[in-house]
Amino acid sequence: MSYKINGESTQMGLSTFVVDTSSSPYAKLHPVPIEAVQLKDLFWAPRLRLLQERTLPTQHNLCEETGRISNFRRAAGMQSCDFQGYFFNDSDVYKWIEAAAFSIAGTRNEGLLSLVKHVVDVIVAAQEDDGYLDTYFTFDRKKERWTNLRDMHELYCAGHFMQAAIALYRATGES
Repeated sequence: MSYKINGESTQMGLSTFVVDTSSSPYAKLHPVPIEAVQLKDLFWAPRLRLLQERTLPTQHNLCEETGRISNFRRAAGMQSCDFQGYFFNDSDVYKWIEAAAFSIAGTRNEGLLSLVKHVVDVIVAAQEDDGYLDTYFTFDRKKERWTNLRDMHELYCAGHFMQAAIALYRATGES
């Protein structure tokens, strides 16, 4: 697909779309690449700036204060502490990454991106050798992995992990 960004034609890869409907015979609307959208008006632009400069950093601080990120450090062997919070706390960190990624897709904020990359490095370090990643089931609950899919949110957390990874890849092109 070809689009005009800042008056110039450009080809976009499919990874830049939130949802690609270009091959659908039923689609009436087609996507615009994330990076082709820039909010410059007086209503949305200040809100995006506030999101990037205040809201997302505050949410990151809350994830730190409530032990959500410490759980990943613990799982990675970077910190010695007990698991903190609820068994689904990992998902909140993933949702924060997804929100941050979509916010920087069209309006790059290097400070926020640096913060996200730091958290991603901790998450990557927490992943177990077999690929499993859920900090609640690290260490003493390892034998309980995948035993109660209805109640223990493993698939829920995994889904949010995947959504965060996809959003970050689409926003940055980095894996």
